[in-house]
Order: sequence, then structure tokens, then C-alpha cells
Amino acid sequence: MPLILTEEQTMLQEAADGFLNDNAPIAHLRKLRDERDPDGVSRDLWRSFGEMGFAGPLIDEADGGLGLGAVEAGVIAESLGRTLTPSPFFGSAVLSATVLKTGDESQRQWLGRIAAGEAIVALAVDEGPKHAPARIAARAERSGNGFRLDGTKSFVLDGHVADALIVAAQADEGLTLFLVDPAMAGVYRKRTVMVDAHNAARVTLSGVEVDAGAVVGAVGGGEAVLDNALSLGRACAASTLVGAGDQAFKVTLEYLRTRKQFGKLIGEFQALQHRAAHLFTELELAKAATLAALQAIDAGREDASLAASVAKAKAGRVAELAVQEAVQMHGGVGMTDEFDVGLFMKRVRVLNELLGDAHFHAERLARAQGF
Repeated sequence: MPLILTEEQTMLQEAADGFLNDNAPIAHLRKLRDERDPDGVSRDLWRSFGEMGFAGPLIDEADGGLGLGAVEAGVIAESLGRTLTPSPFFGSAVLSATVLKTGDESQRQWLGRIAAGEAIVALAVDEGPKHAPARIAARAERSGNGFRLDGTKSFVLDGHVADALIVAAQADEGLTLFLVDPAMAGVYRKRTVMVDAHNAARVTLSGVEVDAGAVVGAVGGGEAVLDNALSLGRACAASTLVGAGDQAFKVTLEYLRTRKQFGKLIGEFQALQHRAAHLFTELELAKAATLAALQAIDAGREDASLAASVAKAKAGRVAELAVQEAVQMHGGVGMTDEFDVGLFMKRVRVLNELLGDAHFHAERLARAQGF
């Protein structure tokens, strides 16, 4: 399959870029950060996102979404990377929506609210400082006609403002996913202000009583559902990394074309030209790997999960290179808050940890090959 966007996907990309540049440029992130907004995210912007259709690319039309696919979700995620916009898109419209599509009729009602930008749903998986979905320790013990949940989750995207939580916990039958009302007794949430001014939370569940209707899918059947959501999430995270890296590169190119030193434009120095050319080729490779992963997910290929790991690892390393080069080519001013390149560096650092860094995915690929 050609590693290029279709005409319709290109139009979606242009629409998303235009909307975010007009309504949520980097100045939007700075405003939320500098005013110490208690939510760290704009509900009004999320509703506007829904009105534009950007909150429901993965949600079926019958449930109120656009009924598109992974490539389209990746296109929107890439646009968010360019503007560094704090948004519930990743946690709600990608991770949580993918899980909720396997739920019953009442649980699927959340999909329409997500697509409209009216609700934020957070997926609570990781429990330690590193992504480790195979080592979930949170417990779900049988209690009456339901379960009692105990455990602590970290790095829960938008968990402090979520209208609902999807919690992964170990039941006797195996990994199980639960839809939990954060207002229930025993649920404690604490916002984590990350270095890139985006949102996460630490969620503690202490004796939380839920009935059997809270189970998403089947008891003990959460592993496959979670794997699918995480694969799609990794590919979309790679898209955001590509967007952030590519935008940092464009900002740097503009600086090379306008900044003068020793009476010459610094872009005329051959050493900087070589570094820029190398970064350009690496970004193109990362874009290709990411699009290939998204296409593999849409096609339902067996190797889609591994393709997503390749994309996440490659995009992470390349975006890291892009922001490092951006700061260095800007010189000393690149380290100041006045210039945006430092914000891109912080965002890339956080995205690299999200759903596994390059080392995590390298090990995952090695184990899949029998090493």
C-alpha cells in the first residue's frame, strides 16, 4: 500500500491543522500553563473539537462518530503534535473509545458523548514509573454480584478531569477492564502536572465496589481488548511525535534562514546544512514507519501490533533528534522559554515515555523474534 495520504486524508489534515492553528496554537498551551489552570485542558475547545468531527474518527457512525480509521486518527494526532495542544483526544478518542467499542449498549453510550466532545474518559493501565502493561497488580476481587477494586494507577491521561475511568485490574479469571465512575467512594485522584504542561493523574482505588455491569467485555477477556487499544495508541503517539518533531524542524529551518552571524545567514554554513539534511531524511523515515503502522492496523494485519512498536520507537528517536538539533541550532536562546523549541523538547520527552519508550519497544520486538 502506498505510504502516502489519500486526497480525503490530506483534506482532513489541512482542516485539523487550520482549526488548531486558529483555535489552539502554542499560545493556548502557554496560557493554560501560565495561568495555572486547575484542569490544564479547555472543555470549550474539546466541545469545538467534537463539533468539527475531530473527536470521533474511530467511533462508528451508529454511535455518533465519523466511522473512519487509524490513519485518520493519526492525522489528527499529528496536528496536535504540531501545536502542542493539551487535548483529551489521545486518552478519550483513541484509547478509551477503542475499549468502549467492545462494551455493551449502555457503555457504548459514552462513545457518542466522546465524539461530541461532551465527555472525557481516561484509561488507567500503568502503575509504575515505566510502561508495563504485562505487570498490572491492581486487583478485582469478587464481592456480591460484582467486584471490589484495589490498586493505584499512574500516568492516567486527563484522569483528574475524566467523567469516567476505564480501569485494568487482575481478576481470578484474568485481566479485566472496568468502567468506573470517578465519583464513587474509594476513588481518589490527584493531578500530575507534567514537565510539558500536559495532563495526567495518579488514581488510587481503595475498596471500590462495582457491579457486574461495570465489566467492559468479558471477565478475564481484557488482555486482547487492551492490546488492541495500546497498539492503536502507540501508532497515534508516534504520529504526535512526528508532528512535534517536524514542526520543531520547520521552526529551526526558518531560524537558519533569518538569523545572521559574522555577517552571514547561519543557514549558509555547510555544517548546519548537513545536519538539517540528515534530520530531514530521518523525519521522512519516521513518517513512513508511522503511516505503515496505521495502515496495518486498519487492514487488520497480524503484525500490526509490532508495526506500531516499530513506529513508536523510530518516531521517538527521530523526534528526540529533531528537538535536540532545534535547541542547538538556535544556540543559547533555544534554552529560553521565550522560544518555542524548548516546549517541543519537553513534549517529546513526555511522549517518548507514553506507552513505552524506544527501549521498551526494542525489547518487545526482540522477544517477538525469539531473542
